[in-house]
Formats: sequence, C-alpha cells, structure tokens
Amino acid sequence: MKDIKQLKETIVPVVAPLNKDLSLDRDAVGRVFSYLYANNAIPFILGTTGESASLSASFKEEYLRTAVDHKLESQKLYVGISSNIVTDSIEFAHLAHNLGIEAVATTLPTYYKLSEAQMEKYFLQLAEEIPTDLIIYNIPATTHMSIPLDLLDRLSYHPKIVAVKDSERSIERLDNALALWRDRPDFKHYMGWAGQSAYALINGSDGIIPSSGNFAPGIYHQMCIAVQEGDFDRAYSLQKQSDNLGELYQANKSLGESLWALKVLMRELSLCDPFMMPPLYELSKGEENKLIGAFQALINQENIKLNITNHA
Repeated sequence: MKDIKQLKETIVPVVAPLNKDLSLDRDAVGRVFSYLYANNAIPFILGTTGESASLSASFKEEYLRTAVDHKLESQKLYVGISSNIVTDSIEFAHLAHNLGIEAVATTLPTYYKLSEAQMEKYFLQLAEEIPTDLIIYNIPATTHMSIPLDLLDRLSYHPKIVAVKDSERSIERLDNALALWRDRPDFKHYMGWAGQSAYALINGSDGIIPSSGNFAPGIYHQMCIAVQEGDFDRAYSLQKQSDNLGELYQANKSLGESLWALKVLMRELSLCDPFMMPPLYELSKGEENKLIGAFQALINQENIKLNITNHA
C-alpha cells in the first residue's frame, strides 16, 4: 500500500559480490550491507549495477536470500525483478514477498521494442500479479527505450505502483517529472542520474540512487540532510565530490567496464573483490593500478571521508 512521503532516501544499487569461481561472495554481502546501513543507506540488489542481466535464476535466489539474512529488521531492502520473461519476474516477486520484501523494481524487457500501449500492459500485468509494491525503473541506456512521462503518470495512480527510478539523462524530463510528482504524497520520484542528485533533491525528488554509494554512501546521506535543512550550498559541494568520484570509474569506460572499476574501488575499502560475471570481464592490471592511484590521490586532495572503519 502507498504511504505518505518521509525523509529523502539514499538508495544504493549494490554490486554483485563474486568469488573467483563466480559464486556469490556471501561474506562480502554482509560487509557491504553493514557499511550501507551504518551510513543510513538502503540497499537495492539485482539492478543494473548488480549485473542482474548476467545472473542465473539460482544465483539471484541465493543473493536474495543472503541479502535478507543481512537485512536489519528496522531497515528497508529493495530488490530488482527485471527479466525478459514476465512469469519469471512475477515468481521472483512472490519469493521476495515471502521473504519479507515490501517493494520490488523492474525495468522494461530489453529485447523487443515496445509501443507505449505494450509498456502500459506490461507494467499493469506485473502490478496486478505480484504481491509487493512496484517501483518502475526507467533506464534507456540498457533497455533502449524511454518510458513516456504521461504513461508513468497514468501508472502512478495504480495502488501498487509507488515510485519511479529514472536514470534518463535529460534535465527537461527531470523538471517535467518533478512538476508532476513533487507534491504527490503517494508516489515517489527517485533520481538515478548521479550527476544531478543535488539538483533533483532540491527540486523535489524523494531520493537518489547513485552507484558511487557502494563505496561512498555517506556523501549522499549528508547531501539528503543538507537539502532537508535548506543548505543548498552544502548539497552542491557534496555533489562536486560525487562528480569527482564518479569521474574516476566512469570516464572513458563503457557501462560494463565502469562496473569493474567500481568493484576495484570497493576492494580498496575491503568490501568485495573485482570479479565480474561474464560477459563482463576485468580490465588490465595497468588500468587497475592507474585507477587505484587516482582514487587515493582524490581522497587525499579532497579530504573525502568514507566512514569505512569497523564495518568489515
């Protein structure tokens, strides 16, 4: 059921921590969750950053069950159910619900180009057949389709469709979305474009979902607090830190390459190893050393505090 909006949320799209043999690193899941919860961030597993498109059904189930084991009773956990097979998404949402998950997220399927009418039927079918609340996730970079805002607005009145995560990089779209929903107490807008986190929060977004939060969640929690307190200068100062950190592992890299680089930075904080699920692979040792050097230099230069102690 939909509820009244609360404080602005920092939601982190968690990586898939892997062992060298590509099995789930259960211990790393525990370390990451401990770190996120200690920094007032909500984990979101099995999304784009979590390599969900490359994971088997059995791996996803194991990850879900492990995540639930490490979920704090008083905290939230969001779960991705995206699949090209509708029945698989529905079944996984039922499993998540049985394990205590209240809300799941899904993108559009990624193979066939869909009309607006087909998109609408797809999301309505999910909303009607899953037991949890549904967050719609718009990410044209991977689905190669943009969910129209007027469609999202129609869907937003369904009692089980409670939010949108929008990762489309368009200021015009962002402004139009916030004009539609900033005053809606029953529907949330989450910003999935990290480069506009502060702008979105200041202008009415309910939360942010930055991949950099995997290793720097405190920056985004402090950004949310700054916006809630009306300290917009502080929020934009934190946005600059976010931009610099994002530049480290995303600049001149494909999405898949940036996910490897993200895990390299997480290893520097003893959170997880940088193993990737094929078809994604590790880059060269030279690239790794260059990345680590740049990361350490930036942390020292900007005096960025990552609050990692005592969460291993």
